[in-house]
Amino acid sequence: AYTVQFVGANENPLIIPDKILPTYNNYFIGNDSTKWKSNVKIFQAVVYKNVYPKIDVRYYSENSQLKYDFIIHPGGSVNDIVMKFDGADKLSIKNRELIVKTSVGEVKELSPYSYQFDNVKGRQVVECNYDLAGTTVRFKVKNHDSKTTLVIDPTLIFSSFTGSRADEYGFTATPGPDGSLYAGGRVTGAGYPVTNGAYQMTFGGGTGNNGVDIGITKFSSTGTQRLYSTYLGGSGNEYPHSLISDPDGNLVVMGRSYSGSSFATTAARVGPGGGADIVVAKFSANGTALIGSLIIGGAEDDGVNINDVGNGAAVGQSSLLRFYGDDSRSEVVMDPQGNIYVAAQTKSIRFPVTPGVFQGNVGGAQDGVVMKINPNCTALTWASYIGGSANDGAFVLEIRPNTNEIYVGGATASSNFPGNKTGSLTGAFQGGDCDGFVSVIANDGSAIIKTTYLGTNTPDVVYGIKFDKLGFPYVMGITGGAWPVINATAFAPNSSQFVSKLQPDLSAYIYSTVFGTGNRKPNMSPVAFLVDRCENIYISGWGGWIQTGNDPYLTAGVAGMPITPDAIKSVTDNRDFYFIVLKKNATQVLYGTFFGQDGAEGEHVDGGTSRYDQQGVIYQAICANCFQNGPGQITRPYPITPGVIGPVNGAGRNGCNLGAVKISFNFSGVAAGPKAFVGNDPDSTGCVPFAVTLRDTVRNAKQYIWSFGDGTPDITTDSFEVDHVYGTVGNFVVRLIAIDSTSCNIRDTAYTTIRVRTDRANLAMNIVKLPPCEDLNYRFENLSTAPPGKPFGPNSFVWDFGDGSPRVNAGTAPVNHRY
Repeated sequence: AYTVQFVGANENPLIIPDKILPTYNNYFIGNDSTKWKSNVKIFQAVVYKNVYPKIDVRYYSENSQLKYDFIIHPGGSVNDIVMKFDGADKLSIKNRELIVKTSVGEVKELSPYSYQFDNVKGRQVVECNYDLAGTTVRFKVKNHDSKTTLVIDPTLIFSSFTGSRADEYGFTATPGPDGSLYAGGRVTGAGYPVTNGAYQMTFGGGTGNNGVDIGITKFSSTGTQRLYSTYLGGSGNEYPHSLISDPDGNLVVMGRSYSGSSFATTAARVGPGGGADIVVAKFSANGTALIGSLIIGGAEDDGVNINDVGNGAAVGQSSLLRFYGDDSRSEVVMDPQGNIYVAAQTKSIRFPVTPGVFQGNVGGAQDGVVMKINPNCTALTWASYIGGSANDGAFVLEIRPNTNEIYVGGATASSNFPGNKTGSLTGAFQGGDCDGFVSVIANDGSAIIKTTYLGTNTPDVVYGIKFDKLGFPYVMGITGGAWPVINATAFAPNSSQFVSKLQPDLSAYIYSTVFGTGNRKPNMSPVAFLVDRCENIYISGWGGWIQTGNDPYLTAGVAGMPITPDAIKSVTDNRDFYFIVLKKNATQVLYGTFFGQDGAEGEHVDGGTSRYDQQGVIYQAICANCFQNGPGQITRPYPITPGVIGPVNGAGRNGCNLGAVKISFNFSGVAAGPKAFVGNDPDSTGCVPFAVTLRDTVRNAKQYIWSFGDGTPDITTDSFEVDHVYGTVGNFVVRLIAIDSTSCNIRDTAYTTIRVRTDRANLAMNIVKLPPCEDLNYRFENLSTAPPGKPFGPNSFVWDFGDGSPRVNAGTAPVNHRY
């Protein structure tokens, strides 16, 4: 063990609790009752004021790890901070990280992240490094304005393997509503760490030298638990392309399957099928059952972009396939009502398009397809081709929040790609193997409202499309030509990665820029994309061929990409993952880092989407730590954080594991997310007097202003929750203003509605075990009574049987269920 002392510090600083929690702890340790304590309050942080003159230290936990910030107020001197490490065997600095060697191993403090803040310039990153002398550590800070507040913040991350003993290749990841991380990959056999009661606990099989199933794991928000883990697949091969979770934690999986009807026992077939089919499945929140699943396809390959490299086709560029993993380019998203939307590809002339859609007939050898599916994933609402006479691919899509229109992006080689192009940015195909495109589609699938090409005379592809809070679309992708730089700075002119903000009617660029190393070859294959509430841009991707030797996809690699002083990894073997954050209007690089090991096979994905949440946190799936006995000796290990559920690659030195990575970049500003609770259950409707607890579900503000909508005074507090009693009948709009003066947006406002009534319905039920004794069949009798004059209807009730099976809408009649 070792201790850290602040040399010359104030021995009696004022200790201020920060962000009190509503719960408390009791400590009954040992037999001496005088040392017991009960009702001990819990705080999210504590601040030690004036540890040094005008310097505070704030302690808090993040991802179950202790974290601390030095806050240097105007007039304070960073030179006053001196930390002495007693009991450590040795201190050293490597790659800007502080390494503390002890008798039982090494402890690593990541490179210090520091920024200064003022009300005019906002948050500005300041270069900061450790300064080591024997057993004492100081900080060296460059270009700090002494009139502003400086924060020195060592960053921690969450990174884990799945621990699969079978080879598993990372494809896709998405956040859960509680900060959990869902990850999906392709698994090559038995040995995936399935959990008890999971939907599919055995490997379904496959064909060829490496038969594969989909593997899905749900990690807890800190990566320390495997909440569930399951196979998904039949007798053929399956590949996961994209994941998305609904607000209840039910996971939608979209991918391709060669298993036909054996993909899932409850799956409904849509179309004749044959070759590869598009599959969409919705898991219950606990992973024990499928709420619904569909197998969608014509007689030829569906869900494959150009060539199925994963299923044995030759590697290398071909038409719209520009990167390794592009054979799996497609995406699934959801709207606020729970409807499911898919963008993908088809080679089938009899793909199951529905009547009345904007394109009912196939256009070329490969077309894009766009589909809308009902919330339970049991029926196709509509499906349409989208494409011209050459190859076309619908890779990404997003729902515009203020109009509900569907924006679809991807790549096309067709000079006659469909849609009205009058007044659009680019009305004609620009040449090369392909152009990018964006189309605006009516939500009912009846029309393409607008289309624009986006491209140069070389290959161009749109790999991401997102909206800001005002409904402006942004696109991200790669180019081989002179992409337009408009109203923005080019981060290395002539680079091959682009970001552009468009007018919603696709008539013009608001701004457009490129970033990279100034190389006409792409540096990376883009994966995830976000525009946050402050209009900052987030992008993840991977670059460099995964093996030594010539790259069949002709990429330049990530070496030389923009890196900031607070990077997790600042030096690369040119075969790493890469994360970048650009400031609003692309005015500067806020953050840039590499991620991965050095040596052996490079970090990559075999295809599929990963996602950021609205707080700017990345949920990334990676093919990680692959083939350690392969190309080149590992000189820097793959980064894994302490205490995670998968600390080692379960497939060993000759195998690969999915790496699940969650990183918070802390640039997205303050957010408000009010929600009403009765006890610990979400509930916004009740009878007079209605006592409710209102909580901010985001919890990243320093101050809150609650307005209850019933004429009572507003409350200003530093607590994320308040209690309130409504004494009159009505619908009351609750307003929450969340404030953090150091954030990019200062404050955020959100609303929720409370409904207070007097017509109480009294819920009651009776459960009857049905024979025979060994059968787990039950009858649930509804004994509820309705308020006077308001009888129950045929769908007034929802039965949830607690086993992950689909909920049942019903009236007052009994309902039977077998467990």
